[in-house]
Amino acid sequence: MNWLRSIGWQRGGLSLIVAALLVFATVRLFGAEPEIALIPGEPWEDMRQRSSAAIEPAISGHHWFSIPKTDARLRLVDPQYGFITPLARFFTIGFTDDRVDGIRMSPQIEPLLLDDTLKVVLDLQEQWRKGGWIPVDVNYWPPFADTPEWRAKLRNVNKGGKSYWQAGNKYKVMMVVGRFQDDRNPTEERYLITLQLATP
Repeated sequence: MNWLRSIGWQRGGLSLIVAALLVFATVRLFGAEPEIALIPGEPWEDMRQRSSAAIEPAISGHHWFSIPKTDARLRLVDPQYGFITPLARFFTIGFTDDRVDGIRMSPQIEPLLLDDTLKVVLDLQEQWRKGGWIPVDVNYWPPFADTPEWRAKLRNVNKGGKSYWQAGNKYKVMMVVGRFQDDRNPTEERYLITLQLATP
């Protein structure tokens, strides 16, 4: 009788494990934000297969770009230098001869207030720092910071800010922040972040 009870417990435990795995898989497939997961220079189809956001095939023999079919975040798939952006509405991925080329995007789905802009920018810079990226050309383009001087510079429609970061000899990023006239919020100061990722 004890062995029957033991088999019942084993089946019940197995059912719980299977149910937990199904829930985990469902969350991974349907609950996560759509993303484009890539490595610059890799075959375009590798990126398409890895990404959860849909994107069209490359056009063989052409130098052009494509856009994800939904808002999507960028995930650089690199064990050391990888990083993840927030969801982006403007997101272009270039291709040359069926390989991933340059990436240009705004890691946001709408123009942001200054506090929210700085939060995104500083989070990205922190990911780069932790991954071993190095800011470059710092005499001309120092990293962004939440200081009165930086806030005044960003508020100036004729200035804005720019910063360059490099990951060894593998990748380079340019990040630009500027004031943006948002017709939906005409009385508010809104900002646009532009990010470009490429090989050096």
